Amino acid sequence: MATQSGKPILQKPPGYRDPTLPVHSTPKLPPRRPILPPSLKQKKKRRSCCRICYCFCFVFVLILILVISISTLVFYLWFDPKLPVFHLQSFSFPRFNVTVKPDGNYLNVQTLTRVEVRNPNGKLTYGYGNSKVEISTTADGGDEIDFGSTKVPGFTQAKKNVTSLKIETKSNDQLIEQGVAAKLNRLHNNKNLKVKVVVRSTVGLGVGGWKMRPVGFNVICGDMTLKSLDSAMPKCTINVFKWIKLN
Repeated sequence: MATQSGKPILQKPPGYRDPTLPVHSTPKLPPRRPILPPSLKQKKKRRSCCRICYCFCFVFVLILILVISISTLVFYLWFDPKLPVFHLQSFSFPRFNVTVKPDGNYLNVQTLTRVEVRNPNGKLTYGYGNSKVEISTTADGGDEIDFGSTKVPGFTQAKKNVTSLKIETKSNDQLIEQGVAAKLNRLHNNKNLKVKVVVRSTVGLGVGGWKMRPVGFNVICGDMTLKSLDSAMPKCTINVFKWIKLN
């Protein structure tokens, strides 16, 4: 009897999948979020708080500037504030004497000054603090020579008021050079001596019972000869903070 020889059975390669078998899909897990260390989480919270704080401060400053601007505009429109006006009303020497002694030349001088203060405001008052007044001369552009200083008590100036301040100073036995003494005598006799009056004080605005904080200022009435003061009443200059010139 004859026998048939069978065919060799082929082995399946690794990873082979039978296409006739049903395919079972495995569910995919959702991706896991990386776990951050606690130090990074705190930095993120801090940055967020800082941004909120900066935004709040910016908005607050902006609102504050807006409120101040509107208040200032309303104040100027309603009250129409004007600066006080100072004039050198008069100046004289009740005593002017240069004495020659063996050890030098000595100046003895007494001055009488009147300064007019005018408040042009119709709704505001001015409150002046104690003032210091200094009188001097430069004697034709030379060194400054002191004619004495004094203090004037503070006062309150009403609306549309004009006040005249009487100021008296003196300087006794001030040693000066011989050439300066002769020049002073000559300028005094022909009324060409230039005098300088400086008033250092504080002033604050008043509205009803409310008073503004006083601000320091200087009033300078200078470089006017005695001859020119006989026929004119020059206007003085107001300086604030030593470098801001107001008028």
